[in-house]
Amino acid sequence: MYSDKKNVLQLVALLRAHGIRRAVLCPGSRNVPLVQAFATCEDFECFSVTDERSAGFFAVGLALHVQAPVVVCCTSGSALLNLHPAVCEAFYRRVPLVVISADRPAAWIGQMDGQTLPQPGVFGGLVRKAVNLPEVRTGEDEWYANRLVNEALLEVDHHGYGPVHINVPLSEPLFQFTAEALPSVRRMVRRDMSDEGRTLSFFLKEELPKYRRVLVVSGQMSSDEAAGVAACLSGSRVAWLAEVLGNCPSASDAVRGFDALLYAAREEDLQALRPDLVITVGGHVVSKRLKQFLRRTPSLVHWHVSPDGLPADLFCALTTVVEASPADFFRLFFRSEALPSGAYAQLWHESCARLASPETGYSEMYAVRRVLEALPPHAVLHLANSSAVRLAELCRLPEGVEVQCNRGVNGIEGSVSAAVGYAAVSDRLNFLLVGDLSFFYDMNALWNGHIRSNLRIVVLNNGGGAIFHALPGLDMAGDTRRFVTASHGASAAGWAESQGFTYLRVTDTVSLLAALDDLLDEAATAPVLLEVFTDAETDAEEQRNYYHAVKEEWIKRCSLRKG
Repeated sequence: MYSDKKNVLQLVALLRAHGIRRAVLCPGSRNVPLVQAFATCEDFECFSVTDERSAGFFAVGLALHVQAPVVVCCTSGSALLNLHPAVCEAFYRRVPLVVISADRPAAWIGQMDGQTLPQPGVFGGLVRKAVNLPEVRTGEDEWYANRLVNEALLEVDHHGYGPVHINVPLSEPLFQFTAEALPSVRRMVRRDMSDEGRTLSFFLKEELPKYRRVLVVSGQMSSDEAAGVAACLSGSRVAWLAEVLGNCPSASDAVRGFDALLYAAREEDLQALRPDLVITVGGHVVSKRLKQFLRRTPSLVHWHVSPDGLPADLFCALTTVVEASPADFFRLFFRSEALPSGAYAQLWHESCARLASPETGYSEMYAVRRVLEALPPHAVLHLANSSAVRLAELCRLPEGVEVQCNRGVNGIEGSVSAAVGYAAVSDRLNFLLVGDLSFFYDMNALWNGHIRSNLRIVVLNNGGGAIFHALPGLDMAGDTRRFVTASHGASAAGWAESQGFTYLRVTDTVSLLAALDDLLDEAATAPVLLEVFTDAETDAEEQRNYYHAVKEEWIKRCSLRKG
């Protein structure tokens, strides 16, 4: 029987799944659930060493001889510190040492309770990866524990060997052994371009025949990266979803408008669209609906292709990290004899083609569509976060427009500064679409001597954080609304004009259409700031009406097809 601690069960089961077979065990009480698991599982050869200082080096010696990772497991408190010399030796000699430490619950650290000290991260830069497992109480906790252990074990032999540290907090009672067996666990693996791609080619040959519905999702990428992906995927009959931030050419075969599709589609439609395998390339994905759709897809398998080989478990289904450039990966991918048939890709394209694109009244949605669809070819479009980047997803950009966005952490700060810095050394027209809060937060970006006439800023001003009006379930009665949305009555006019901008004010459809000529004038000798004033309640209502109309038209068209 095994401990009932699910973080322990995940850890020991994953060590076994990753092929680790030797464990050096030190005495203690806090680590009893761990020690008991290793001793019970017949797949592990266990060694008992009392002194942690000696145990660490004993494990180093084992690993050096067998040329494979070895576990050293200790109890909480100063016991862990005694492993420091061995960890240091393993780091500089590149020895695959897996340090596992039992720990007290975080609430008791520093409270004069016995054998407590801050254990997470105690080895600093002397380990390749340090993780602190959660105590598992929910399904998400269990996924998190699984992910952290996988991430740590993937680093043991990533570009050479080295030590990793896995800290395991354990609450009392410690001695309940009710699990009859170790659980089945998800093991992550890493594949790369070693042997001139032969290793990866063999993997694709073995794995691809298992999947009928393969979905490629390209997140944020530079134009150069996107061009390489598009060259491989265009005409390939692979289902390929690309957002605006993916910088994929408009003429490519990427599926667009899928966020609205996932809103409008009925459950039976979504079932037909669910993939068996999803392959992600690039960076962040904006669509929350897509993330939720894939996280709810049963038995999904996820491969993430990344030049740095680092895992990103966006859909809670990651099994394989491919360390390669997306272009290199897809060149090997399309040499495989077991490629998708094309019917699945056609289903995505046909479904998005059936979507309506309803017109809206004057609002920020209306203004964004009019501005973005009128951009000149080969312009650079900078998007702020929140409403700006999401509204841009509803537009089809002209061919050649490059898209930039601070999507690393999706914050409100720095969108204006990043656009100004980019435009300062760019030979193209640079357009920034930004909400009022994001603009005013970063308005000192205009307070420098590097502003050039190639900069165009469109500020969506509806008196606060309009995106919060659309959050489901948020009751903003009374003062809550003022505090959440940061309501204001500010205008960018004075600041923009004092910094040498041509200022344009828009309050309705007529003034917007009239201002577009000045905004898009490539011969302008001064930077331009266009401030679009709308009503927050109207903006929220127009978005609701838009999605309602899309859904109604989808249901209508699906009914006609059945008839």
